[in-house]
Amino acid sequence: MSGGAAPQLRILATGGTIAGQAASASDHVGYQAAVLPVQQLLDAVPALQQLPAQLHAEQILQKDSKDLDAGDWLRIAQATAAALAQPQVQGVVLTHGTDTLEETAWFLHRCLPAVGKPVVLVSAMRPAGALGADGPQNLFDACVLALSAVQIGLVRAGAGCQVLTVAAGRVFDALTVQKVQPYHVPAFSAGEAGPLAWVEQGQVRLARAPCSPGPGQDEPWAEGLWAPGHYQALLRAAAQTPPPAVAWLSSHAGFDARQVQALVAAGFEGLLVAGTGNATLHHALHTALCEAQREAGVAVAVTSRCNAGAVVPGPAPNWPLLPLPPAKARLELQLQLWLQRIPFSAAGSV
Repeated sequence: MSGGAAPQLRILATGGTIAGQAASASDHVGYQAAVLPVQQLLDAVPALQQLPAQLHAEQILQKDSKDLDAGDWLRIAQATAAALAQPQVQGVVLTHGTDTLEETAWFLHRCLPAVGKPVVLVSAMRPAGALGADGPQNLFDACVLALSAVQIGLVRAGAGCQVLTVAAGRVFDALTVQKVQPYHVPAFSAGEAGPLAWVEQGQVRLARAPCSPGPGQDEPWAEGLWAPGHYQALLRAAAQTPPPAVAWLSSHAGFDARQVQALVAAGFEGLLVAGTGNATLHHALHTALCEAQREAGVAVAVTSRCNAGAVVPGPAPNWPLLPLPPAKARLELQLQLWLQRIPFSAAGSV
């Protein structure tokens, strides 16, 4: 690595397929995720040695991302915040599994203060050592993106485009990224919004003006609906306050209200409901939610189970609408309720 005054990139590793191993190079399914240490991932990409930066790696977790929980998110966010606070650190690259990458990205976006330094989540669909392993190229692209994001205006202090993802050369932000493929590469999309940029031959090419919304979107960043760092108080106080239990239900034909009743009886404090179409609900589900809210004080929020387009709010909705994909909407409701649990004296100003 370059020495002297070269900027630093902090590489925080959490496991995932990018650190996975299989018994056979042709096995893309029957592998074990989260096996290889972070230094071995870096050693597999000699091109990283040519970047104008010092890379400092740390293994903070070693898990399959499908098994992450709120405590893991908090640990990742706290480690990321500590790295960003160091003046010599230009950005953070976070190795991660694909399965819940969009949820971790959302947690980081909503909990980290917008300090004008990029946080880039990188993953892989093929384990290390597999035929056509995509992890090494993705890791190189993530480091290139982290070093370039401020210079090209993709990340700005106080703006929301701070938490980014890159895979198969496509760059997305925390708001729009979704895993849409269970096996094939590329696995991520941003639907109607499209990529923010592409990483090509070690260069970042912007798809549109930096930090601007995609087609049909209002400006969601800055101090708008999904402002960055809204829950940063959790980084200071949540360790002493367990997260609330929040379930995710989908409305569907033939819905059985016993699902809601069982969750309430089990002590769930919040229910995120992915409705059909324009966030509409089966009549039995609607009735059960009303009872849960009235009799047990359960918090309810709704979104749509459709994977494209936006919900158009109707008059006098029964519950708050969270116009996010269900995985992120469930997390957003959990964050809301979690913050409410923290005493004001511990949380401070948000």
